[in-house]
Amino acid sequence: MATYRIGLTGGIASGKSAVASAFEALGIVVADADLAARDAVAPGSDGLADVVAAFGPDVLSADGSLDRAAMRRRIFGDDDARRRLEAIVHPRVRETLARTCERATSPYAIAAIPLLAEVGGRDAYPWLQRILVVDVPVGVQRARLLARDGIDGALADRMIAAQATRARRLAIADDVVVNAGTLDDLQRQVAALDTRFRSLAAAA
Repeated sequence: MATYRIGLTGGIASGKSAVASAFEALGIVVADADLAARDAVAPGSDGLADVVAAFGPDVLSADGSLDRAAMRRRIFGDDDARRRLEAIVHPRVRETLARTCERATSPYAIAAIPLLAEVGGRDAYPWLQRILVVDVPVGVQRARLLARDGIDGALADRMIAAQATRARRLAIADDVVVNAGTLDDLQRQVAALDTRFRSLAAAA
């Protein structure tokens, strides 16, 4: 059971998945908030039933699963609708992440939470001992988004602006990985952090 838990976060296209994979390669259990969010509204789940009750059957696909595109359209630019959806999904995500981390057999566990700064940081996840932020300059984020998603600059700018600012993320960080270099550089940083986290977990 891992009693030492670290939150991993970062802006869009910062390389959070690459960092999570690097920790997993070192034998660390990573609980993924994106997967937990999908499970929270899986077909047949109480979460999906609550979403339908709140937003109506138009948010369902023909096969009975959540129509994510329709849901995004529904909440885009509508803060009240977004908050209603978050009130359904986020508590279930937090519960799943906490349970996965608690059951982890690695020396410590990581909860990968892309929107950690946006949902309240430690206030939302008081069981995290540390927060690790993957940081890149906004210009690097933008270039990666353009290359990865094949979108135009205006949409990339809106996607970045919709998230917490770089400064807001760094304000909640105990540790920072700067992911503006090579994959080898990233893996070296992760290896050094792994050594530190194992030591902290052993002393906790």
